[in-house]
Amino acid sequence: MLKDECDPLAALLAGDPQPFEDFVRRELRTFLGFFIRLGAGRGEAEDLTQELFLKLYQQSLYQQGQTYRPQGRFRAYAFRVARNLWVDRRRRTALRRDTVGEGLPGAGEDSAGGVLARTPDPAASDPALELDRREEVARLRAALAELGEHHRIVFELGVIQGLPYQEIAGVLGIPVGTVKSRMFHAVRRLQMLLEVEE
Repeated sequence: MLKDECDPLAALLAGDPQPFEDFVRRELRTFLGFFIRLGAGRGEAEDLTQELFLKLYQQSLYQQGQTYRPQGRFRAYAFRVARNLWVDRRRRTALRRDTVGEGLPGAGEDSAGGVLARTPDPAASDPALELDRREEVARLRAALAELGEHHRIVFELGVIQGLPYQEIAGVLGIPVGTVKSRMFHAVRRLQMLLEVEE
C-alpha cells in the first residue's frame, strides 16, 4: 500500500467503500499466494482469502471502529489477520485429523500471483526455458515446504511480501531480533536444501 493512500478500513468506517474495494482487487492474488505458500491447497487458500476480506469488512460493519484503530500500514495489519486465520485453520484441522499440514505448499497448483509467478516470462516462446523455469519454481516450493512454519512465514512476509522486520515483528507478535534470527536460519536452510539438489 502506498504511503499516500488512505487506510481502507478507516475510509470504510467513514462511509467510503472505494479504498477497501481497491485493496481487495489489488491484493487478492497476494493473499491467495500467501496461503498457498504456507501449505493450503488451492480451494482452501481461496476460502481463507475470502474469509480474510470478509473479516476485515465485518470489522467496520459490526464493530463500527470500536476495536480497530489505524496504527500504521494497513497491509501489515491485513497480514496479521491472515496469519491468525491460518493458525486458527491449522488448529481446527489438527483437531479433526490429528496432523498438521497436507504436503508441499501449492504442489501442482498455480502460485496465485506470488513472487514465483510474477517472474518475467521470456521463456514463453522457448519451451526449454519454460521447462527450466518451472523446474526452478518446483525446487523452490519443495525447499520452502521443508522449512518449519515459523521460518516459512518470516521468509514469506520478509522476502516475498517485502515487509520490513519491524512490521513482521508486529504481525507475528515477536521481537525484531527473533524475526532476524528466523530469517537468517530460513535463508541458510533454503541455501543448503537448494545446493543439495543441484
